[in-house]
Amino acid sequence: MKLITNARLFTMAGDYDVTGAILIDGKTIRAVGTDLDPADYPDAEIIDAKGQRVTPGLVDPHCHIGVMEEGIRFEGNDTNEMSGPIYPELRGIDSVYVKDMAFDYTYKSGITTVNTGPGSANIIGGTFTALKTYGDTVDDMIIKEETCMKMALGENPKRVYGSGQKNPGTRMASAALMREWLFKARDYQKKLKAWENKQEDAKEPAFDMKLHSLKRVFEGMPVKIHAHRADDIMTAIRIAKEFDLNVTIDHATEAYLIPNKIKDDNIRLIIGPTLGSASKYELVNKSFHSGRILEEHDIEFAIMTDHPVITLDTTLVQAALFVKEGLSEQRALEALTITSARLNGIDDRVGSLEVGKDADIVIWDGPLFDIMTRPELVMINGEVVHSK
Repeated sequence: MKLITNARLFTMAGDYDVTGAILIDGKTIRAVGTDLDPADYPDAEIIDAKGQRVTPGLVDPHCHIGVMEEGIRFEGNDTNEMSGPIYPELRGIDSVYVKDMAFDYTYKSGITTVNTGPGSANIIGGTFTALKTYGDTVDDMIIKEETCMKMALGENPKRVYGSGQKNPGTRMASAALMREWLFKARDYQKKLKAWENKQEDAKEPAFDMKLHSLKRVFEGMPVKIHAHRADDIMTAIRIAKEFDLNVTIDHATEAYLIPNKIKDDNIRLIIGPTLGSASKYELVNKSFHSGRILEEHDIEFAIMTDHPVITLDTTLVQAALFVKEGLSEQRALEALTITSARLNGIDDRVGSLEVGKDADIVIWDGPLFDIMTRPELVMINGEVVHSK
């Protein structure tokens, strides 16, 4: 066992900035709180946090680490299958290369979990996977093989296909394609369910790999829709309501311009990246004020890097700029931990310091949103993987 003592705890589960300790048994948290006495655990390895801030490992809710590798070009870029716009059968996990150089600096920066997967060239691009950021093989690092189905609206699909006079070439065509395949998948799921339940006259539908994968969005699988502009966000909301999808809008660059609509429809957001230049027209209204506005409207959101668009080691830098423009520090930390985990369906494992959860823990050497702050120690699954 290990016992982290003298910790300034930010558990993201009720305790915020209180002095306490964390007991780790193997890979999991056995106890956490203000009343743990080291004398009660004489055989535990003591790790003295020396009054430093201690948080859960950070969780990135949307990135492409291992799928779009750093340092090489097409050889390591498996982000988009651009031979067609509809590929729900693809799985991001099958493209993850864990020797991507980015994993090394990512866990050393305190990001212990990532949700990584396909890009946004396709209307339906396949599934994301949740991984720890330290391990020898992808199978060692898996938290959840398939967390959500990736879909996309806006500039990217119409640029990739429309520039070659292929469908989709307009926003109308993008929405129509998304609807068409959702209709097909819902019908396929209905027929398959009738056959499995042995309903009278029901016949087994011919196996279709695309539809077999996509039908899961009608069985609870979350949907991650890429949309930047307000018009694309509204299209995503309409489609989500039409098909009763469990959806997050990812990027959501202009969501802060329509916060009342977002709130009224109870839409959850994964915002960013906001750091860096406006590299295309969809991004001209991106603003670090967005976090403050969304918080003021009590809209649930996490913050993403979209790595390698901005690299994962800039996670806290980007969050600090949201804080600089009025986002509360507590809400910012939630957006990097428990909210990020919850919006990807992995909050039973990560995102907070709670009994039974994975022992993914970071001791920081300074204020969380100070540009000079670094991890003093990073623990993943109860193992110290980095220390200064």
